[in-house]
Amino acid sequence: MDMRKLVGSNFARLRREKGLTQEEVEARSGFSQQYLSSLERGRRNPTVITLFELAQALDVSHVELIRPGNER
Repeated sequence: MDMRKLVGSNFARLRREKGLTQEEVEARSGFSQQYLSSLERGRRNPTVITLFELAQALDVSHVELIRPGNER
């Protein structure tokens, strides 16, 4: 399992479920839209701190970003 793709997919899904654009998450998190786009495409390897900060911006648990499949 490629964790970068898993995190990117989960992040994109959660962002859309919250009705947020990448630009809105940028404003909430401080991470650039370009970084968020690369993250969603699985091209970034975020740190634990980054995962926590992104989860806060989405108002979800950091665990949601690394959860495999559709398990909730």
